[in-house]
This record gives sequence, structure tokens and C-alpha cells, in this order.
Amino acid sequence: MATCTPTEPLIRVRQLTRRFGEHTVLDRLDLDIERGAFVALLGRSGSGKSTLLRTLARLDSAPAGTVQVPDKRAVVFQEPRLVPWKTVEQNLALGLRKPDARAVIAAALKEVGVAHRLDAWPLTLSGGEAQRVALARALVRDPKVWLLDEPFAALDALTRIQMQRLIAQVSKAHDATVLLVTHDVDEALLLADRVVMLEHGRIGSDIEIDLPRPRRPTDPAFAALRERLLAALGVAAETA
Repeated sequence: MATCTPTEPLIRVRQLTRRFGEHTVLDRLDLDIERGAFVALLGRSGSGKSTLLRTLARLDSAPAGTVQVPDKRAVVFQEPRLVPWKTVEQNLALGLRKPDARAVIAAALKEVGVAHRLDAWPLTLSGGEAQRVALARALVRDPKVWLLDEPFAALDALTRIQMQRLIAQVSKAHDATVLLVTHDVDEALLLADRVVMLEHGRIGSDIEIDLPRPRRPTDPAFAALRERLLAALGVAAETA
């Protein structure tokens, strides 16, 4: 009888340790992320979420442990980080080596809803438009992995909801593997298939989110998972 071979994780982290002076931020951390997964990374401030993401992005080194992550990856930060003296098109073209670059850029901007801002200057963009451009900048590189470091934290509530829906739509369309760093429990439950909780530099909880889509915070199952995650973060449940 034939046996099934487990799918090799797209991202694999083994015994990753990061220290800053005497402070250990990541402590022999192990993590696997499967191809096509949408993983939300939660944890209290200082738990190592952004440190892990930056290590996966190869923005920081991994002096202890091993990190396997595809070369084709893109990072979207909390700030759009657009070069102010270049137009939107010129920002997206930086480092892009494709013969049809303008068409690729225009298509990515259309996909995220800002095709009309191709020739705009960054300072003329709203916060939501700038983050859409930052997402388009990731899309034009055809990444296998999207690393999102609290990309909606600076947005107003309405724009944040719009961007959450956009990320869900676009990541599904591209069959992307996504790691989202967030402090927002509801955001994690709305978007992710899996929530990983960091505690003291290691994984404290790893929870599959098996809720039907579209997800609603008023759903009792959603509310129960929210209370579970909040409790893990040290937030006591409200009492009547």
C-alpha cells in the first residue's frame, strides 16, 4: 500500500534564537508554515513578533538556528515607505526587472483599486491609498511569501476594514502564503487560517481557525475563540 508523503513546509524555522544584549527575544523557536497558509502572529509587545518577521524577510540575520524561506518574498510594513520624490509608478519600478514593467505595475495597481494613481506623487495619497500602493509593490514581484508587519495599524477604522477585505481577496487570488503580524485579535480571526501566539520567545499557542467565511464577530464560535486568544494574551473576560 502506498503511503502519503507529508507536504514539505514552505517556511521552516528551527531553534531560532535572537538576543539583544542580555535580553533573549526569540528562544530556540521552531515553526513550520505550509504552502498557501494564512498565519496570524499574535503576542504581547516585546514578544518577538516583528523580530521573527524581519528574520524571515532576511532583513535581520539568524545568528543561531536555521531559517528556510523562499527567495521570492515581499514585505509590507505599517508605513508604506514610498520614496517621496518618485511617482507611484517609479516607486513600484524600483528593482523591478521585467520587460513589460509598466503593464505589470498598472495591472497590480488596478487589482488593489488605485489604477488612477499611477502617476501620482506619494504625498498626494491618502493613508489607505498609500497602503494599497505598498501592497501593489509587493504584488509586482510575484512573491511566494507575503510578510505583513501590522500593515493596517495606522489606518482609520473604516479604511482598515477595507484593507482587511482586500488582503483576504488578493491573497486568495494569488494562492499566497501569508504571515501577518498583528496586535488585533479580531483581525487575526477574520483573516487567518491559523493563529500562532508568541510567549517569552517561543510558541505558546498554535490554533487552527476553522470558521466558515465570511466571518462575523457576532458568531458565537468567533466570540469563543476571541475570548480564548484574549485570555492567552492576559486580557480577562468581561463580566456582566
